[in-house]
Amino acid sequence: MTHPSPAEQAFSLASPVRLWEDGFARDPSPYYAALRAHGPVGWAELAPGVAAYVVTDRRAALDLLHDTKTFSHDPRPWEATVPDDSPVLGMMRWRPNTLFADGAAHIRYRTTLIDAFDLVEPHDLRARIHRAVHLLVSRFGPRGEADLVGEFTRPLMALVFNSLFGLPDSASDRLDSALGKLIEGGAQAAEGEAEFGGYVLELIAAKTGRRGDDLPSWLLDHPAGLTPEEVTWQVFLTLGAGHEPTANLVSNALSRILGNPAYYSTLTSGARPVTDAVLEVLHHETPLANYGIHYARTPLTFHGVWIRAAVPVVISYGALAQAAEQERGADRHPGDASHLSWSAGPHACPVKQHTLLIATEAIERLTQWLPDLEPVLPRERLTWRPGPFHRSLTALPVRFSPRSPDHPGGRP
Repeated sequence: MTHPSPAEQAFSLASPVRLWEDGFARDPSPYYAALRAHGPVGWAELAPGVAAYVVTDRRAALDLLHDTKTFSHDPRPWEATVPDDSPVLGMMRWRPNTLFADGAAHIRYRTTLIDAFDLVEPHDLRARIHRAVHLLVSRFGPRGEADLVGEFTRPLMALVFNSLFGLPDSASDRLDSALGKLIEGGAQAAEGEAEFGGYVLELIAAKTGRRGDDLPSWLLDHPAGLTPEEVTWQVFLTLGAGHEPTANLVSNALSRILGNPAYYSTLTSGARPVTDAVLEVLHHETPLANYGIHYARTPLTFHGVWIRAAVPVVISYGALAQAAEQERGADRHPGDASHLSWSAGPHACPVKQHTLLIATEAIERLTQWLPDLEPVLPRERLTWRPGPFHRSLTALPVRFSPRSPDHPGGRP
């Protein structure tokens, strides 16, 4: 086994970049610059006293994401080193699902998810999105003003995913609230984790007793023979990974679109596809900013940095996006898909096409109903939710000509 050089030892003693600070939520740019100043791998804190290596270089990220022999997704050795009340445990603790599994177990879990989502027909998913948009616009459309985060993107995802998982609309607020607390990683993280866990347990208990035409039932009946407990944790992952990042993807895209009137007019006229706006966010303001967490199986040197075992190694998709924007500027083609927001390697997002469909349909449908959406605040005055993992607006206030879905401003 190799040992750290003096330079590597000095690196481990450097002051960590604190990604849990309120300043990181307000403007992550200087934090990412500080991490990149460390080299391809920076040294950070995800919460007070919870240290992590943070990969900010594209080549290093790809090497890590494809190296299943050196790195594991199993956090249990790390879990033994952190307090039970750590605010990031809800997002990082081990569970028997595809995110935290390696090798054959990962393939087994991942295959069941892919097979289940393959049963979701695009036209059916599109219809669910249209129905959810109609329901939400009918609530705030007549007022002529709304918060597109609290009244549209977050409840929209709760409605769509509840529908896919066989739950009624009435359960949507509960899902939205629990996930919001969980992902922020603050004082309410444990409460959010418990609420979300109870939500999923009740869902699986109901589907175990009586199947439906929904994702949990398809997972329970999959030939891989997942146990109800395994299905519970697959659903725990999928509901969380589907709701939060997709809501933030739509919010971030809408904030960029509405902050640029010329851009907005090309989208509403059909001259430019909404997909371009979604790709802009995936390149420059990815909703899941720091995740893709790995752990070295044994201590080693990685891209010039001594990596200890049982310490999280986080992929900073946010820092990668910022570096790419500075390097390429305006030269990038709108359809360029070179970003790593979907991750890469064997753990790359297995349902990215579903996510893209949800995001683009939601934006298209909303802007067809309300074609004169106008932001109340300039984009630089918008505020962002705290937490090391995500890039998530607290609110996106807009105004528009009052309308109901029965009398839309555009052609649906």
